[in-house]
Amino acid sequence: MKLNIALLAGDGIGPEVIDQAVKVCDAIAVKFNHEINWTSALTGAVAIDTVGEPYPDETHEICANSDAVLFGAIGHPKFDNDPSAKVRPEQGLLKMRQKLGLFANVRPTFTFPSLIDKSPLKRDRIEGTDLIILRELTGGVYFGERGRKDEGDTAFDTMTYQRFEIQRLAKKGFEMAMKRSKKLCCVDKANVLEASRLWRETVQAMEKDYPEVEVSYEFVDAVAMRLIQWPKDYDVIITANLFGDILTDEASVISGSMGLMPSSSVGSKVSLYEPIHGSYPQAAGKDIANPLATVLSAAMLFEDFDLTAEAQAIRDVVNTSLAEGVVTEDLAGDGKAHKTSEVGDWLAANI
Repeated sequence: MKLNIALLAGDGIGPEVIDQAVKVCDAIAVKFNHEINWTSALTGAVAIDTVGEPYPDETHEICANSDAVLFGAIGHPKFDNDPSAKVRPEQGLLKMRQKLGLFANVRPTFTFPSLIDKSPLKRDRIEGTDLIILRELTGGVYFGERGRKDEGDTAFDTMTYQRFEIQRLAKKGFEMAMKRSKKLCCVDKANVLEASRLWRETVQAMEKDYPEVEVSYEFVDAVAMRLIQWPKDYDVIITANLFGDILTDEASVISGSMGLMPSSSVGSKVSLYEPIHGSYPQAAGKDIANPLATVLSAAMLFEDFDLTAEAQAIRDVVNTSLAEGVVTEDLAGDGKAHKTSEVGDWLAANI
């Protein structure tokens, strides 16, 4: 198969972890006789510094004309620490999601056999966890009307959803549940928020189309507690943008490290694949960042093209690296800490 993939390294540790994913993908291409054409493009703080925009039109054209996008991370302290900044790296990510129509963020949460005891949670609570959270990406409070009034002393952000936005996310959730354990949980705050009531009534109306799926409805505050206490109770979770942003980061501690969890952002055309961690600017250029989440995001990319053997080969070599201690400093403990580039080289060589 021939794949044209847009490469958006972004900021901070993004370029370093992306480099390792490229090594792994290129090794997979050789092993399975594929052709991958990479096209690099600017986004985030580096794009602001270069052209003044966090998601330039040229970058969008490259992404829109690719089969998939492999993405690193966005963010830089000079913008985080400046509340008055009119252009921010994160605006590029929101713009990219909107322009590419990336409406569903797919975040799996699972455990690694060799790392169970590195999680802050007890083994008996998390062993065997295998769930997926689908976070709506293009609506909600991040995109609703916002502003200031009362001479700047009052600020407001509005959570707005249209029924079709909920339907398309829920449809993907139902379809995923059908391929898994046929359990779907809709997470909302319908006891307080009108937008959440629309979520609940929309999903309830869709239940009849998926009679085999067991559907539950839970408030987000309760799920925030239960996700840590009984993560194995969940299979597929669907939820709004803000709730999903928070719950997916919370779920990442189950595996023991945010540096391990991959994700994809799915649209009607091109999809984007990225680690769930941020740009970690303190580690930028030090060759110490964990590249495994980005590498596993590449596995999700292959799987979405029905290249299941390729995806499994990546997961297998990642599990082997963890079991044999070929890991970066965040996972090394008392063992040897390998550099980011060394882990990438090892993974590619063993593929």
